[in-house]
Amino acid sequence: MKKEYGFILITYIVMQLSAFVGQPLLYEAGLIAGVEPDRLKALVPGYWTVIAFALATAIVLLILWRSTYRNSIERQAPVPPGSAMVWAIIGVFMAFAAQYAAIMVETFLLGIEPGSQNTQDIIELVQGLPVVVLAVAVFGPILEEIVFRKIIFGSLYNRMPFFFAALISSLIFSVAHMELEHTILYAAMGFTFAFLYVKTKRIIVPIVAHVSMNTFVVLMQYVFADDLQEMIRKAEQMEQLSQSINWW
Repeated sequence: MKKEYGFILITYIVMQLSAFVGQPLLYEAGLIAGVEPDRLKALVPGYWTVIAFALATAIVLLILWRSTYRNSIERQAPVPPGSAMVWAIIGVFMAFAAQYAAIMVETFLLGIEPGSQNTQDIIELVQGLPVVVLAVAVFGPILEEIVFRKIIFGSLYNRMPFFFAALISSLIFSVAHMELEHTILYAAMGFTFAFLYVKTKRIIVPIVAHVSMNTFVVLMQYVFADDLQEMIRKAEQMEQLSQSINWW
């Protein structure tokens, strides 16, 4: 593995662990500034998430900008920009389809309860501090695609077939999210984004697909959550009314 990739992996790991140091420092700075402790406890995790993800993204992109190394995928001729955009759009639907299939397998074949604690924790951060959306929908997907697809999958793909490279990188992707019970779900996503990367020879394609998917999920679970609940409530009322009419 090239030293540039090593620096990027170190940056990503430091970012993931930075909360242990960064949040207490940010909390103390808030106290010095006169912010109430209870308010700081609610805001510090969100603010530090944005700061850490933004700094890590800037550092990683700077390293890549200065690097001339290309893995075996990127040394091939990439698809034209127009085709790349089409594949990015298709990739969003592929990602949701893969996610849905994985959820069905986990729920009905393995008996795993649907829902992600990781996603729930993120939504709670967004509810407390909307700017966290930047970390969830933009910085996070950029970092994950660079780390797990460009570096880990790309390095493995230099040495082994697509299936095994995608499988190993997807398992690491699952471990990084600390949700081993949803390994199939994360593997489905990993295979989808790895396919887009190999198909187009452009890391920007799975990045755009990943950003779009995360943005949509956040919008549905946070911005339009009340509207969805109202739609569900009205649908239930209509069903009850229909059953009442049929009974008579």
